[in-house]
Amino acid sequence: MAITDRSFLGTGWSFPPTFRRDNTTVDMLVNEADVYSSIGIILSTINGERVMLPTFGCNLQPHVFDQMDTPSIAMIEKIVKDALIYNEPRIIVEEITSTALQNEGILEINVKYKIITTNTRYNYVYPFYIKEATNIAT
Repeated sequence: MAITDRSFLGTGWSFPPTFRRDNTTVDMLVNEADVYSSIGIILSTINGERVMLPTFGCNLQPHVFDQMDTPSIAMIEKIVKDALIYNEPRIIVEEITSTALQNEGILEINVKYKIITTNTRYNYVYPFYIKEATNIAT
């Protein structure tokens, strides 16, 4: 039996907020798209950035200039997993893997998750810039 009512997944503003000029409304995300957007917001928000929710977010910024060795990558994966478990109750995090693209200064964090109740599996890739604001020779 397929679940057709997915209203429990919620509706939220698109991020960044996009307003329509024709009827002065904001673009909204619904169901799975809202969950997917929420994951991106959690991973890009620094703990303490939201005054009314000081524990919301994923504190990745202190690791921007870390050396990308196995212990550092494992720590970043744990930080991401803990942030998603704590801040996104609509999903079950199944697996987090990372790929370090050293020459490009990017750590791709791959999050495999399942939406609770629908048991639908999804994948989210978050590009974490290791050497942000540097001149990396190509």
